[in-house]
Amino acid sequence: MVIEQIIPILIAVVLIAVAWKVLKGVVRTIALAVILAAVAVFVFYGGGLAHAG
Repeated sequence: MVIEQIIPILIAVVLIAVAWKVLKGVVRTIALAVILAAVAVFVFYGGGLAHAG
């Protein structure tokens, strides 16, 4: 279902917003990259689009 693909993206948006407000400099950049990479792996390989159809 589409909702199963949207939930990890919404979680990522929340985590990105928190990281953006709380972290500074290089730590912020690394945290944002890790969050985006983790969501991409989950969506494409871990239960999102790979199992969509």
